[in-house]
Amino acid sequence: MPANPSAAMLVIGDEILSGRTRDSNMHHLAGELTRAGIDLREVRVVSDDRAAIIGAVQALSAAHDNLFTSGGIGPTHDDITAEAVAAAFDTPISVRDDARALLEAHYKRSGGQINEARLRMARIPDGAALIDNPVSIAPGFTIRNVHVMAGVPAVFEAMVASVLPTLTGGAPLLSQSLRIERGEGEIAGPLGDLAEKYGDLSIGSYPYVKDGVFGANIVIRGHDGARIDAAMIELSEAFPA
Repeated sequence: MPANPSAAMLVIGDEILSGRTRDSNMHHLAGELTRAGIDLREVRVVSDDRAAIIGAVQALSAAHDNLFTSGGIGPTHDDITAEAVAAAFDTPISVRDDARALLEAHYKRSGGQINEARLRMARIPDGAALIDNPVSIAPGFTIRNVHVMAGVPAVFEAMVASVLPTLTGGAPLLSQSLRIERGEGEIAGPLGDLAEKYGDLSIGSYPYVKDGVFGANIVIRGHDGARIDAAMIELSEAFPA
């Protein structure tokens, strides 16, 4: 079976690194990509620093089929993601007519005024495609294999929903789990043998202690449901309840 397309995520923002804001976008993106058959392989978090964003965009876009960014495309002075991504590809950026028209129509409907700060959200690199934003109108954009999206969770999620149907996916990741009430030391040997036999599957062990009893949740993941079923049968036989 051919490998699924790969993806990386770049989370941008001082507020994430300082702990002031908890990032939920990675969790959402990971779940959506899994369902689409795109493997999220790497996630980085960088500050609102132009050089850091440029370096991360260049590295991650070269290493993966898709790169998703979140944060830094708003109207304030520290929203520098759009310019940094354009610079990463040595591409001019300016206020673009199609993005400007979206914002002007939105503020006209809401009774607001388009001003210089709000126009910052219409800065789009030359040749980029707009990403629809049904929540707050200001668009994201795709340039090459980089999808630049807002950091606000509701907007990020809407933009992910806009982008995913346009991407080529692979086989969705399937999983099954079994709870075994034994310590990891007891199950490590047979589990290692099973992992070696089923090298095409991912077998993870997640230990717990409940009411003084040691146990582990064993999760088997892969793209072939029949192989997962077979591995689960062997696992159940090795550790009967």
